[in-house]
Amino acid sequence: MKHFDYLVLGSGIAGLSFALKAAACGRVAIVTKKDRAESNTNYAQGGIAAVFSKEDSFALHVRDTLVAGAGLCNEPVVRQIIEDGPARIAELIALGTQFSEREARSENGVRELDLGREGGHSKRRILHVKDVTGREIERRLLQAVAAQPNITIFENHLAIDLITRQKLGGGGENRCLGAYVFDKPNGVVETFVAPVTLLATGGCGKVYLYTTNPDIATGDGVAMAYRAGATVANMEFIQFHPTCLYHPKAKSFLISEAVRGEGGVLRNLRGVEFMEGVHPLKSLAPRDIVARAIDSEIKKSGATHVWLDITHKPAPFIMERFPNIYQTCLGYGLDITKEPIPVVPAAHYQCGGVRTTVDGQTDIPGLYAVGEVACTGLHGANRLASNSLLEAVVCAHRAAQHIAGNPLPPVEVSIPAWQSGEACNADEMVVVAHNWNEIRRLMWDYVGIVRTTKRLERAQKRLVNLQQEIHEYYWNFIVTADLLELRNIATVAELIVQCALQRPESRGLHFTLDFPDANPDWAQRNTVVRR
Repeated sequence: MKHFDYLVLGSGIAGLSFALKAAACGRVAIVTKKDRAESNTNYAQGGIAAVFSKEDSFALHVRDTLVAGAGLCNEPVVRQIIEDGPARIAELIALGTQFSEREARSENGVRELDLGREGGHSKRRILHVKDVTGREIERRLLQAVAAQPNITIFENHLAIDLITRQKLGGGGENRCLGAYVFDKPNGVVETFVAPVTLLATGGCGKVYLYTTNPDIATGDGVAMAYRAGATVANMEFIQFHPTCLYHPKAKSFLISEAVRGEGGVLRNLRGVEFMEGVHPLKSLAPRDIVARAIDSEIKKSGATHVWLDITHKPAPFIMERFPNIYQTCLGYGLDITKEPIPVVPAAHYQCGGVRTTVDGQTDIPGLYAVGEVACTGLHGANRLASNSLLEAVVCAHRAAQHIAGNPLPPVEVSIPAWQSGEACNADEMVVVAHNWNEIRRLMWDYVGIVRTTKRLERAQKRLVNLQQEIHEYYWNFIVTADLLELRNIATVAELIVQCALQRPESRGLHFTLDFPDANPDWAQRNTVVRR
């Protein structure tokens, strides 16, 4: 049994930022599924949105966020996170993060940040490190964590379930006491005990057949919190990034929205700019609108993809601004300075999640959630580009502050060790692989960019059967990482469908042909699921 003051599940920007601040008050364990750098943060290309220019203002950033969120954002939360942003970014800079600067100097000779623009933003406010922003932030945070003796990182460890007083029985107010964690290299389950557990597990992109997310994004935090009795909200709002590279050898490579921010234009296979009549911002429209337009264009024409064309920009500019995208595409035989990029939409970001306050509190004492796993109300029905890293770093700071000001008593409950019972080793992993693929395919076909009630109900029925099969399999075999992730994506898929069926309208990322218009009665109304 491992005892800590803080247990952090996840090693992206949210988990690492929180751990650095919590370490000033006690011992921190960071549990991460693969190596410490493998997180959604590491793959974030675009940047982090914040007000840093004289032409911009908090009011404008708030307005853009509310417009993108389609009437579902929590406005006080939006204002708090945006106003806190510059101070948190200053901390990242103090850690050594070197955001890209403009070549030209200001009038007084000072170098200025090179602020990018992305879809839905009325001003340039995206701080970036060329097109590898997440990788640079992750690297700097990991350096700071490595220098902190109060933090221990457990790599290749996968949390199985949260431990709560309610699950243990014995009465008293429910609270989170830690988690059972699978040590993958050694094949054993360990018990981590802590007064405070922070979920920073990221999103659930792997629930879908096509995604920009890494393999680790299996919705573990949402699934565990739901099983523990926490409230989950707005899971119907899955953001599909409009531009994922379409290539037989490219698994899930994202073409950053910043490419469109710098002048990239979407064209159909005939070369026509099809966003002209769709939205005033054309190719820079919010992601939900662009993704639906591409989906419509593909279905209407029977094409396999559309083009994203930035060839009208000078080649040196493209190679300097997007070195990672340029080199990756070149590796697939595609020179983006001379030819357009084939792109398709892919599952990218969950805007719902475990319901929390802006300080990361869930409705289970001792359990906090920060980052993509959490639903604070910032994103509403559609996340504004590059607001995700902002939310993660701001809410991680606020969670650490809240916990320091409201300390919880130590865990004094007797916690039993994990019992595998009479389970035997799984010798038919083909069952796990088959169910995994079936869930991802049915979610893509029935619960994708455009939905219908009939498709959702069909998905729900099949998921009920799959859940039963997985439940039986889970209790009959010793746990493996694949089985645990299958269990989680099945749970999250079910939550997405449940929330989608609750919302009888189209709003933001949730578009259904049975209710094609937004219903004013559903503005500011969350879909809520609780076990």
